[in-house]
Amino acid sequence: MSSHREAPEISKDPVADSTDVYAFVSPDKAGTVTLIANYIPLQNPAGGPNFYEFGDDVLYEIHVDNTGDGCADVTYQFRFTTRMRTPNSFLYNTGPILTLDSPNWNRYQTYTLTRVDARGRSTVLGRDLACPPCNIGPLSTPDYAKLAQQAVHPIGKSGSGGKVFAGQRAEGFYVDLGSIFDLGNLRPFQNLHNQFGMSVFSQPADGVNTTKELNVHTLAVQVPVSDLTSHGWHGKDVTDPRATIGVWTTASRRQAKVIEKGRGEDLETGPFVQVSRLGNPLFNEVLVPLGAKDKWNALPPSGDKNFADKVAHPELAKLLPTLYPGVFPKLDAYNKSGKPRADLLAILLTGIPKGVVPGFQNNIGTTQADMLRLNTAVPPADKPNILGLIGGDPAGFPNGRRVFDDVVTVELRAIAGATLPLVDKTYTPDGAASLVTDGLTPADVTNPYLDHFPYLGVPYDGYHHPAS
Repeated sequence: MSSHREAPEISKDPVADSTDVYAFVSPDKAGTVTLIANYIPLQNPAGGPNFYEFGDDVLYEIHVDNTGDGCADVTYQFRFTTRMRTPNSFLYNTGPILTLDSPNWNRYQTYTLTRVDARGRSTVLGRDLACPPCNIGPLSTPDYAKLAQQAVHPIGKSGSGGKVFAGQRAEGFYVDLGSIFDLGNLRPFQNLHNQFGMSVFSQPADGVNTTKELNVHTLAVQVPVSDLTSHGWHGKDVTDPRATIGVWTTASRRQAKVIEKGRGEDLETGPFVQVSRLGNPLFNEVLVPLGAKDKWNALPPSGDKNFADKVAHPELAKLLPTLYPGVFPKLDAYNKSGKPRADLLAILLTGIPKGVVPGFQNNIGTTQADMLRLNTAVPPADKPNILGLIGGDPAGFPNGRRVFDDVVTVELRAIAGATLPLVDKTYTPDGAASLVTDGLTPADVTNPYLDHFPYLGVPYDGYHHPAS
């Protein structure tokens, strides 16, 4: 999956586990960019009586690099505080929750939003901002969409600085985990898999969305383009290097933790230490080896040159010809040539330079760093293509990432060699490279995406959630 349980240690700490990052020019608010970071993966909506919440002991951050060195020039920090109105009740709520200050809502959260610049100067953008509750059911949260809208808070006077939201949303990332992690099987092509001599599949099958009807917790900000770019640049010249920003998220915990005997509580102290990181979808999941995943999570993007060889010679690209015999002969030959995958290095670690894709670039330097690179001068598409740039839509992944982009298919096709001709005109991809997919689309997401901030759909409620 994009980054759900992608490393051994963070899989034990879901409150600090980043699952997806999105960055795109806002389609409904000209002159702004929306940044989204999701946490707490694979939430069962019926997870009461202690429903999901952000960690008071976690520092959540969304970072922006506008100088191309893999270091943050702008950071949005979220710090949460949990309170209880009726600590003697075992219930999350004692009646319908119709407003964010409802006395019926027992355990609730607020947060402080802070902006930090490249010099480390902090500006508090909002205090005691209310999160919405989790979506419980028709009696407890009877009009959840309206309730959650109350948790969209303006930044600055009359919202001139943008808006912010922190709370539960529907999982918008669709992927067939059950098949992919079963030895690289893709259901639409499972009859072509070598199956290790077992002959399990004789026919293709439709993809299955493993994250269907699950929830996540979302951090989202929508701010003016000039708040993010170098020296406040805001223009329409796609070729201007100042148009591009790099985006990633991190979660950090205090360095020391002491568990108080007999109290069921713990005390954290010391400086914050990064425990989770995410930029491009599936980077740590698929490209970083198992023994280095925890280390990768603890490092800044500026150190990603140490992982560049795994991008230049990805293990999955070597496995595809073995897993699907006779389907990828050209990819197999390219792998055996030992040539580095310059296309993947550009897409994932430096951005695509000018001249590779006509009329497009999202490069801000030569530093190899895993960040979502967004060219803010590319306008939103009138008719978006879920395959983004490889589908002829430069407003989508890997130019940033929209909530509905089919990043699994895009990255599978890139690894299979579909993007190699961008940098090697002599290479002709295998016919399968432009067809490979896990067989899913946004139609496999039950609660639809929104056409306005915060864009991810209304979270699924526990009452209607099907038995798993």
